Amino acid sequence: MAAFVDTNVIVRHLTADPPAMAERATAFLAQEDEMHLADLVVAETVYVLESFYGAPRGQIAAAMRSLVTMRSMITVDPVLLLRAIEVYELDRLDFAEAYLVASAERTGVGKVVSFDRTIDRVGTVHRIEP
Repeated sequence: MAAFVDTNVIVRHLTADPPAMAERATAFLAQEDEMHLADLVVAETVYVLESFYGAPRGQIAAAMRSLVTMRSMITVDPVLLLRAIEVYELDRLDFAEAYLVASAERTGVGKVVSFDRTIDRVGTVHRIEP
């Protein structure tokens, strides 16, 4: 069955919280052959793991990489998501900014308009401040 996976299923699977829902989420993810993972769900999952669970950045990045590269998981552009996760982890940007950086790189635009100076940590794009 092809279906989009919601953030709450991913979070339950990754956190084992609450246990009964986590067990169902993990079993479902293990048995399905074709699941679609929206970029927005990845971003929201990162946010929930950071803000509610206080998970460390490296652990979040590893979990997201594992999710994006699951055999049964389909994303629009896995290379873009993996690069966003890398920027998030290594350059310590918020995930939204990391995603913008990865998008600017992937499309060849090479520029991001933002007041957020953390983008300057990434040497592959140019930040433009309005």
